[in-house]
Amino acid sequence: MTTQLRSFSSSKQAQCSQLMFQAQPGRNRAQLVPSFRSGFSGQSRKTLLGSPQADALELSRADRSSVAVQAVSILQETTSEENREPQSNALASSSDGESVSLADLPRIPIATITGPCQADMDQMNKNLRTIVGERHPLLLAAADQIFGAGGKKLRPMLVFLIAHATAQKAGLTELTQEHLRLAEITEMIHTASLVHDDVLDECNVRRGAETINSMYGTRVAVLAGDFLFAQSSWYLANLDNLEVIKLISQVIADFAHGEISQAASLFDCDVTFEEYTDKSFFKTASLIAASCRSAAVFSGMPDEVKQDMYDYGKHLGLAFQVVDDILDFTQTEEQLGKPQGQDLASGNLTAPVLFAMQGSNELREIIETEFLEEGSLQRALELVETTGGIEKSRELAKQEGQKALDALHSLPHGEYRRSLEGMVGYVLERLY
Repeated sequence: MTTQLRSFSSSKQAQCSQLMFQAQPGRNRAQLVPSFRSGFSGQSRKTLLGSPQADALELSRADRSSVAVQAVSILQETTSEENREPQSNALASSSDGESVSLADLPRIPIATITGPCQADMDQMNKNLRTIVGERHPLLLAAADQIFGAGGKKLRPMLVFLIAHATAQKAGLTELTQEHLRLAEITEMIHTASLVHDDVLDECNVRRGAETINSMYGTRVAVLAGDFLFAQSSWYLANLDNLEVIKLISQVIADFAHGEISQAASLFDCDVTFEEYTDKSFFKTASLIAASCRSAAVFSGMPDEVKQDMYDYGKHLGLAFQVVDDILDFTQTEEQLGKPQGQDLASGNLTAPVLFAMQGSNELREIIETEFLEEGSLQRALELVETTGGIEKSRELAKQEGQKALDALHSLPHGEYRRSLEGMVGYVLERLY
């Protein structure tokens, strides 16, 4: 009976739970909690523990029998209703098992994608702006620049969308505090990594705005990044969930591993696609994958759904990185906020270059000289375009995008899943 109760509506489940509690001999409030936690959903648990019945005195044998009959009656009524008429809401679609094809995916404006979680995003932005400045006045001037310098904040947006979709699947009516904190942690870790990257790369502009190190110096930039990593780690520990702590902690290690791997392979023309994919995962996809799975963890999802959410984040992150690598060759300096082909110029060989080298020994020879000859970089950029490196990379990005779409098959249809599907289209739309 306990298993069947998990599929009830919140109101009927709470009503039936209260009756069943009264029907048990010698039970008091303290004894109720352990068994109740293992058998009932969060909403009904909250309803029951806050109700007068939880403090009721033990009933007589006759009264217990009476309320047990009432509980069984509710169970039969609800089961009969579910068998008689399928649910028409989005939750009923969770067993659909179908995924949308990339070719059939409608293009959705980013404002529409963010719409279902805009209120969550607004509150998170407000919280983030106070995190740095309130604790350390030294960093107050940098706080708005850190969190306000453009950008769509796609990572916490994905956390909110998956949190809502999986909460809907679980029958929860609202997000948990852990969901909300997870989104903040995700954005803090991502922002900290960007601040440190700008220091390492001596970058003066990001997203069309001056970087922290260019405005306030390397010292403040390093301190700001360190603080964000430290604060996110503290928040992470206080989530008190070992699975999530392990997932997100691994991300920080992956960041370092990705940077070291990239630095060790500059101008190395023997880099394999497997190594390129690993580096892309460490630098970009790891955080997205881990935060997506963590959102499902806090919704109480089974392992297969948590893995689906991880796969969605992983493949969306890889598609995002491949597209970024393509844009380094196809966009102007004004669009990029940095010189065109800067990755190649610095020896970072990405998907377009690896594909192009398969058909051009000349390109390989130029790269091995590290562009010492005048005009060699421009010639290398031309070869990447003419030998099919860009087009093959576009196909790779689309393949990753389709894998991300396929991973959404277990989610209920509705506005949150549509936004997650739309995010794939948004990432790939930058190709054109």
